[in-house]
Order: sequence, then structure tokens, then C-alpha cells
Amino acid sequence: MPKGTNQKFKLYRLAQIMLEQTDEEHYITMPEIVKALEGCGVTADRKSVYQDLRDLEILGIEVEGEPAGKGYHYHVISRPFELPELKLLVDAIQSSKFITEKKSNALIHKLEKLVSKYEAQKLQRQVFVSGRIKTMNESIYYTVDAIHNAISENRKIEFQYYQWNVKKEMKLRRDGAYYRVSPWGLSWDDENYYLVGFDAQAGEIRHYRVDKMLHIRMTDETREGREHFRKLDMAEYAKKSFGMFGGEEQDVKLLVEDSLAGVIIDRFGKDVILIPAGDGHFTVNVRVMVSRQFLGWVFSLGEKVKILGPDTVIRQMRAEGQRLLAQYGEP
Repeated sequence: MPKGTNQKFKLYRLAQIMLEQTDEEHYITMPEIVKALEGCGVTADRKSVYQDLRDLEILGIEVEGEPAGKGYHYHVISRPFELPELKLLVDAIQSSKFITEKKSNALIHKLEKLVSKYEAQKLQRQVFVSGRIKTMNESIYYTVDAIHNAISENRKIEFQYYQWNVKKEMKLRRDGAYYRVSPWGLSWDDENYYLVGFDAQAGEIRHYRVDKMLHIRMTDETREGREHFRKLDMAEYAKKSFGMFGGEEQDVKLLVEDSLAGVIIDRFGKDVILIPAGDGHFTVNVRVMVSRQFLGWVFSLGEKVKILGPDTVIRQMRAEGQRLLAQYGEP
């Protein structure tokens, strides 16, 4: 039989067909494969296609044939990602405030190409990006990439930082002056992405919302602050910071109702020690950055949580209570 046309594309097109049209529940017969190849401008005889199906395994695409009637039908039996894994990735993308709606949809569309057209429909049913609160900074992909590059190259970065005003306009902070920071890591907290770095001018660790960074660029200066980050556990740092707001790091003792054990474990991890205190309560010592956000978190749990110490934090909470009374009390 004469050699078919467009043979140099045959294996590539065959891989496309098998990945797109088959999965654990959907099969394709040999006549259907040959017809699909013809639709791609590739002609081939059955014998050569049998060998090509075996050759796909070299590319990491395992195809299995099963008896069907008087012949066989075929499907891909393994992929780099399983459908449940991709659904988790889709959910993570959807819930990420720091990825714009446009970028979210584009990224999800790329994930759909990792499964068959039938399973892609199941991913599409998961897509509810429209209407969610999303960042409007389209350059965030490249900002994150620039930060990683600077960390890898051991270089400082500089960028402009903005906030929104009451007119819903982007207003550059510091009158547009560039921030110069030594980047040491990225943290995802409360659905936002943060750069954690060292500000040499202030002499301390600071964090910045990645989606509010503009015009980032890597400098020729070597990073500073290594001594501050050598012993810093990024996960612990994020756990101590409520909403990534800073404050004085302190050991705080709490009296907590037993029903909130899960809330404490979810927030501070399973290694936290819960000490029975009787009457349906326990005490727990946590190391946190004491800020209004931390006090607000305690306040939100109502009478089921009470700060027992230190006295400085109790006074801060008392001051917050007095402020609220003054702000909302009767005239």
C-alpha cells in the first residue's frame, strides 16, 4: 500500500485525537481513528496505526484496546492529571482574588486541554468566575514571575504601590516613589498573594499585596536581610499574622469554650496545646502579631473566647471596646 500523506504529523495528530476524544468512559474504534486522521489531512492504513498506538507510550500516553463486537475499541488510560485533581485546581483559580477574571478563564481553558472533550465539559460546569470579587491588575502573572526571578538571582526589586481612593481611582502611594525591597518569599493568605521581604530603610520585615504592585523591576543590588529570614518559617509567619497585618509579636493566653476547639486548631494547627480548664473550657497559648485584626478576630468569637494575658494585650482589647462604645454608643 502506498505511503500515506502528511506522515510526519501522524503521531502528533493521533496523540491529539486519543487525548481529546477518549477517556475512561469514552472509546474510539480503528475505523473512527483512521477517519479522524483523514479529517486532519493525514492518511494511514490500519496496520501502521496499530504500531503508532504502541509508539504513543514512548510519549507517555498509554492506550488500551478492549474487545468490542467483532473488533476492538481504544482509549487513553492514564494522564498527567486526574479529573478530580483538575477540579481542585479550577476551584483554587476561581477562589483566588489575585487572579483577574480574564486570566482565570484563560487558565481554566488551558486546564481543559489536559482532559478529553467530555471531561472538559465537567470542568466547564465548575466555572463560576463571573461576578466574583477579583483583582483588576492584569499584570499579576508577570509580577509573581519577576519576584521569583529576583529571589533566584538574589537581587532586590523595586516597584510602585497603589491603593484605591473614594473615586475608585488607583492612587500611587508615596506620590509614586518606588519601593525598594529585598524579596524573600510569597505568602497566600485570606485569598490574597503577598510578597514578604526586607525593607532596609525601615530595618524590618514587611509584606505587600502582590496585586497592588506596579511596574516591578529587578535591580542590580544584592538582597539584604538574610539574618532576619534565616530562622523565619514562612508558614509560621503567615499563621501569626491576621490578614497579614503586622504588630508586636507576643505570646497570648486565651480561655476558650470547648466548642471552638476546631476553630483554634484550624487557625493555629494541630500542634497547638489545648489545656483543659474545667467548666467546658480550655486554655491555649498562641504566638501572634497583636494587631486590631487579631483583636477583631477574638471579638468576633464573642463570649466563647477571652484573653487572659498578657496585661498589655488585655488593655489593648479594653481600649478597643471603649473605642467601639464611643463610636456606636448612644449620644
